[in-house]
Amino acid sequence: MNAKLNQMTLLMLVIISILTSGCSALFDKELEWGYVEPESYPVLKAIGYAPIAAQLSDSDTGKMLQAMKASKLDAYRELTEQVYGQKIDGNTSVEQWIVQDSQVDATVRGVIRGAKVVRQYPVGDDLYATELSLDMAVVHDLYLSVAKPKQLKRVTFH
Repeated sequence: MNAKLNQMTLLMLVIISILTSGCSALFDKELEWGYVEPESYPVLKAIGYAPIAAQLSDSDTGKMLQAMKASKLDAYRELTEQVYGQKIDGNTSVEQWIVQDSQVDATVRGVIRGAKVVRQYPVGDDLYATELSLDMAVVHDLYLSVAKPKQLKRVTFH
């Protein structure tokens, strides 16, 4: 009885393997890929500020130019926060149920491509501002030119 059961099991395994190996030949398929397109794109805006008098230069013109650069970098930092978020690390020390020390560190990291300077202007006597905009449609086009993301559009069986 045991030998007959083993023969039947072996026969079933052979039949199943023949049938499943034939399925791939019966169902040749063709895949068609397309690009993923979002329905809408936001335009992000950021403003960066920098003090003029605190800049390290001997001349007023040098201080103004450095404040312009610093305010632009601050605006890029703000755009980076909007796109990638901010990493926050915190630490609090408690001793005998009394807070002894509390620290918070914030980090922003990312790459911004496609941003445009909208305006750069002095604010009052000692502040400089830079406004940036980031059209996510431009970012999407830049991304497509590099990454070429794909989505399955259609499967055709032959």
